[in-house]
Amino acid sequence: MDMNKAVFLDRDGVINKELGDYVCTFEDFHVLEHNFKPLKDLQDRGYLLIVITNQGGVAKGWYSEETLGKMHHHLKDTYAQHGIRLEDIYYCRHHPEYNGKCLCRKPGSLMLEKAIARFNVDKKQAYFIGDRERDVIAGEAAGIKGILIDSDQPLSEVLHLIA
Repeated sequence: MDMNKAVFLDRDGVINKELGDYVCTFEDFHVLEHNFKPLKDLQDRGYLLIVITNQGGVAKGWYSEETLGKMHHHLKDTYAQHGIRLEDIYYCRHHPEYNGKCLCRKPGSLMLEKAIARFNVDKKQAYFIGDRERDVIAGEAAGIKGILIDSDQPLSEVLHLIA
């Protein structure tokens, strides 16, 4: 079976607008339109696009799984309208102050490892783009290259880092 290339993406600050803390309401959830073209380019180059995100606001009770699901459905739909397929969205609903330590929360690499196995990803052809150091640490722990960007930075500015 052939292995796949993949670009893993953090959510807040990478494919939707960073609010500085948690995006708690659907009304505050805004997709970053400047990333439609670069993500379509990556997909056209054969990369699977997979979202990996910490969503500790669920554990804190700041928003529900239902609201989170609505945001993720909107995210997938909005990108699909631009010809972009988000293969899946992996999220950690835990927060260390509420649930103790878990294996899935970034900088842990469990969500990445699950996606790598499920989608048969070649780690040598995989990248994790995030706007926090924990994203890069999680990527490296899973054996893939991490790319650190500024929050809401256009992904077109880092495409040259992806082979």
